[in-house]
Amino acid sequence: MKSLFKSKPRTPAEIVRLTRDLLIYFDRDDNNARESKREEKMAELSKLIRELKTILYGNSETEPVTENCVQLTQEFFREDAFRLLIICLPKLNLEARKDASQIVANLQRQQVHSRLIASDYLEKNKDIIDILVDGYENTEMALHYGMMLRECIRHQVVARYVLELEQFKKFFDYIQLPNFDIAADAAATFKELLTRHKSTVAEFLYVNYDWFFAEYNSKLLESNNYLTRRLAIKLLGDMLLDRSNSVVMTRYVSSRDNLRILMNLLRESSKSIQMEAFHVFKLFAANHNKPSDIVNILVANKSKLLRLLSDLKTDKEDEQFDADKAQVMQEIAALEPIDIP
Repeated sequence: MKSLFKSKPRTPAEIVRLTRDLLIYFDRDDNNARESKREEKMAELSKLIRELKTILYGNSETEPVTENCVQLTQEFFREDAFRLLIICLPKLNLEARKDASQIVANLQRQQVHSRLIASDYLEKNKDIIDILVDGYENTEMALHYGMMLRECIRHQVVARYVLELEQFKKFFDYIQLPNFDIAADAAATFKELLTRHKSTVAEFLYVNYDWFFAEYNSKLLESNNYLTRRLAIKLLGDMLLDRSNSVVMTRYVSSRDNLRILMNLLRESSKSIQMEAFHVFKLFAANHNKPSDIVNILVANKSKLLRLLSDLKTDKEDEQFDADKAQVMQEIAALEPIDIP
């Protein structure tokens, strides 16, 4: 007879509503509640968050059920639980934060009637993205918010918003924070912003060329930090070699200041930086419409450059690199000085 009175399993929507109510409790909590009561409610909230994660990801015994995922997703955004989860994240314990981060990541991919409703929601609630970006200021929360931000950047509307934020400029500093893990996380987000959505990135770089590359050159390419320089030259190559950024690339390789920086990077003791610098430097050499001052700098440094390039070799045989290097050396060897009026 006992089984007749077994409680009915809660639906995903009910679990979301219970989670939301507890998040509201902690959002409004003014620390007047008894500690035992707070701990009890926190344990209950952590359990609910784990249930939500299991619905979305499944576990060792069950696969996620599409219908349940859809119901959970709809309720999460309808009830504004998404916002509350992000606001209350600092109040959760470490395991609940990890689960919450995975829930936020999964919700970015969930489709309802063939639509990514997370994208629609974030477009109307962009202040949530501000919270995630500012998360890099908080050592304890930076990695959680950073992961969430990268998942939200999957949506083009979010990436465009972040690129246009005044706070975006702070990434040049976040990348060089003394905390290695946070700096690396910020670098991963920075790269995602500047490579994922081609048309948005091309427009951003075109419109913001002057200040962006001034910052990029001085703070990243000329940084005293080896890891920062290595990351920056690799990402620069990824951006300039992308066809979507051809207009920006042409402008970049027409600058004598940029050429000076690249020539210095070619002389680095680090083989990794040298190789990445070569992939950008070859764009200067391959430009058929070189400004006269670029030509004259290359001519003035011809013997040094040819000697340096001759010594530049890959660890493993690479026919494409060898062909590119031969072409660059040929281009430089054939240059003649140009008289500037």
